Amino acid sequence: MRIESTSEIETNMTEAAQKDPLVLFMPSGKRGRFPVGTPVLDAARKLGVYVESVCGGRATCGRCQVSVQEGNFAKHKIVSSNDHVSPIGPKEQRYATVRELPDGRRLSCSAQIVGDLVIDVPQDTVINAQVVRKAASDRVIERNAAVQMCYVEVDEPDMHKPLGDLDRMKVILEKDWGWKDLLIAPHLIPQVQGVLRKGNWAVTAAIHRDMDSSRPFIVGLWPGLKNEAYGVACDIGSTTIAMHLVSLLSGRIVASSGTSNPQIRFGEDLMSRVSYVMMNPDGREAMTKAVREAVNGLIGKVCAEGGIDRHDILDMVVVGNPIMHHLFLGIDPTELGQAPFALAVSGALQYWAHEIDIEVNRGARLYMLPCIAGHVGADAAGAALSEGPHRQDKMMLLVDVGTNAEIVLGNKERVVAASSPTGPAFEGAEISSGQRAAPGAIERIRIDPETLEPRFRVIGVDKWSDEEGFAEAAAATGVTGICGSAIIEVVAEMYLTGIISQDGVVDGGMAAKSPRIIPNGRTFSYLLHDGDQRITVTQNDIRAIQLAKAALYAGIKLLMEKQGVEHVDTIRFAGAFGSFIDPKYAMVLGLIPDCDLAEVKAVGNAAGTGALMALLNRGHRREIEETVRKIEKIETALESKFQEHFVNAMAMPNKVDAFPKLAEVVTLPERKVPADDGGEGGGRRRRRSRE
Repeated sequence: MRIESTSEIETNMTEAAQKDPLVLFMPSGKRGRFPVGTPVLDAARKLGVYVESVCGGRATCGRCQVSVQEGNFAKHKIVSSNDHVSPIGPKEQRYATVRELPDGRRLSCSAQIVGDLVIDVPQDTVINAQVVRKAASDRVIERNAAVQMCYVEVDEPDMHKPLGDLDRMKVILEKDWGWKDLLIAPHLIPQVQGVLRKGNWAVTAAIHRDMDSSRPFIVGLWPGLKNEAYGVACDIGSTTIAMHLVSLLSGRIVASSGTSNPQIRFGEDLMSRVSYVMMNPDGREAMTKAVREAVNGLIGKVCAEGGIDRHDILDMVVVGNPIMHHLFLGIDPTELGQAPFALAVSGALQYWAHEIDIEVNRGARLYMLPCIAGHVGADAAGAALSEGPHRQDKMMLLVDVGTNAEIVLGNKERVVAASSPTGPAFEGAEISSGQRAAPGAIERIRIDPETLEPRFRVIGVDKWSDEEGFAEAAAATGVTGICGSAIIEVVAEMYLTGIISQDGVVDGGMAAKSPRIIPNGRTFSYLLHDGDQRITVTQNDIRAIQLAKAALYAGIKLLMEKQGVEHVDTIRFAGAFGSFIDPKYAMVLGLIPDCDLAEVKAVGNAAGTGALMALLNRGHRREIEETVRKIEKIETALESKFQEHFVNAMAMPNKVDAFPKLAEVVTLPERKVPADDGGEGGGRRRRRSRE
């Protein structure tokens, strides 16, 4: 056999091999030559093309369906035809009678290669689905799950061969599937005889093997053919828990859902939860119980939505920030609340799910991605796995904006990571009219540069505030406050329109131009909405945003210096909040460094996508474990230049860094030094010239 890569690098072949039929698998593009009579499934496996099979080639499960493409594929020098596979035999005819075999489909375990072929591995939602939907793109995950379903027919007991039922089952599992040195989950041993007899000596075994070097485990047994197995990918955030329920056999996402993290009642941010543990003897136990109950509730929800039994869940992958990681596992997070922010464990972990009270199949395994550092957790590792800075030629910046921002910067040569204490301002806390994203919250804002009149959109209403019918549409929810994405936009818009100076001071002199500039003690505020709920942006609000964005930018700047670069090639916003940030306004504010705006994208719940990748392909587990070991962790609190970068980043967008790419699409105000009127830092009105 000769295997050709997609780049078509030729390898040495014998003259005889040259005459073997050439088989191309799509959409992977993998191809090779195989002797006449080779089953299509065997060819796929030798090339590393994932085609599912549960029944061991008995043509009973139907998971291995493929299609033969007809035609002359000149680019690949292949003429493919249905005549180039063996005719449909008795096994396929029997399957088509008992179940459905769509026109044009063949069972690859039965169809044999006769001539050159182009084989399509279907990507539909029933057989071999590999597409995971993301916000703006499709993600193809090559499947190599840790759990494999294996159907076998076990020899009946023989008085002349006194080998136990379990031992005979192991023998046939090795013979048919190649499993050697099998272990079995202890709770299954009493079930073996009953399962075998109920299935008339036919049984499906779920085999779990995470690492090639580890011994495989029998984790589930069913009489007869069991043609389904599921897994769960879960992202435990401080605010929200998100979950995907996935078929381990097809890769199809069966259901997705989320729920609020009930730990919020113990404290809104991470440090307040650590404080709760420190102040209450039973605090850790209470929060661990709360989050596990929430995960179990969410499992029940996605199972109900997908119409499956939760006991068919055989594998789980979980990610979370370090404090969520520790609390979920029942580990006291106190050490993470103080320097040197020591993790109890940083490496990847494996559990029996029932050991931590997760209500799924008793044989289900649970894998947790590694944490990167004290405040850069398994969620950041999941995001890194999803977006792959370590796989890039370009310098990629990956940012998860939250109360404690996680930052990863690098390419295939080197990756560095850090966390930065941005605080809760971006989530609406510490903002006078701030609130979490909910119906009625302002989410988008524009300010007219001439009149300084605002227009905005609120969550739950499709119209802008200056459009006809807005008042009626918003009557149900009202206009209740400003959520995080709008906080970024309004401060950036205030800077672009001259309402605030580069150093963030509201220019009281603008009151002569607009009645929306209103006095507020010794400072001024901007009146955004004057309704049942009066919504203003105060000087203190602006300061809170400046402090948060400066902390994030300073952390990014430190990583850029460690990498020896002055600019980044591409930026990815991860996390739920990042999905709603307008890249242009984030850059105007100075939240992120200068970059081509076309290269700044929101990637949604990248941590959850990384968990999904690790669930469907155990190779991704090894990839992120190795990557995390190589990532250089930077502790911002110990870096002498952090304060310098922080002070410079207080300005809009930055006191010293240029933003030439941003200036190509946005007219930035000229940098001016406000006249010193004897006031303090932003407490008093400062005069500034106008363009």
